[in-house]
Amino acid sequence: MAVFSAYIFDLDGTLIDSAPDITEALNVGFAQNQWPKLKSSDVEKFLGNGPRRLITDILDELEIEYDDSSIQRMLSCYQQAYMANPAGHTRIFPYVREDLEALKSAGIKLGICTNKTHAITAKVLQELGLSDLFDIALGADVVSACKPDPKHLLAVAEAMNLTSGDWAYIGDTVIDQQTAIGADVPFFVVPWGGGPDVDVPSKQRLNRLADLLKV
Repeated sequence: MAVFSAYIFDLDGTLIDSAPDITEALNVGFAQNQWPKLKSSDVEKFLGNGPRRLITDILDELEIEYDDSSIQRMLSCYQQAYMANPAGHTRIFPYVREDLEALKSAGIKLGICTNKTHAITAKVLQELGLSDLFDIALGADVVSACKPDPKHLLAVAEAMNLTSGDWAYIGDTVIDQQTAIGADVPFFVVPWGGGPDVDVPSKQRLNRLADLLKV
C-alpha cells in the first residue's frame, strides 16, 4: 500500500515524450527568422525551464543574437504553432497510462506541475486521453512563479487540498529535484527522459510509476 495519498508529476520527460512536437513548433518560428532547423536532440537537453528559457538556451548554444522583441515574437509563434498541433508526435512513456490508472484506482490523488502553458497542458492531456486521471494540472502561466521555484509545486498541492507530509513529487530533471527540495517534499525520479542523469539515492529511483504503490 502506498505511503502517500497523493502524487504530483512533472509532464514533459516524466509522463510523455513531447520533444518531437515541441521541436516542430519551434521550427515554425525558426524558419520565419531564417534560423537553422532544429532536431529533437537539439531541444531535449534544454527542456524543463519553460518555453522562453528553452528558446534563449537554444539560441545561446547556436550563438544566434537576439533581443527581447525577437524572443517575444518567437515565443508567440511557438505557442501558436504548438497549440495548433500539441500531440501529433507525442507519446506516453511505456506503462505510464496503466500505472496512473492503477494509482487512481487505489484512491490516490494525482496532479501535474509543468512549465508548459496551462492551455497547452490541458490540450495535450485531452488529446492523449489522460485528462480524467488528474485532479489538477497547473501550467506555469497561471501561478505566481514557475519551476524550479517551489511556489509552483505548492500551488498545485494547495489546489488539491493536500496535507504536508502526505504527498510527493515525481520528475525527470534536476529542475524537478530542486523544486521538490525547495518545497520540502519527497522526490522520486523516473528512469526515462532525463532521469538517468539526476543524482538521487537508489530508494528515490523508480523502475515504473507502479512502484509508487509500494514506497
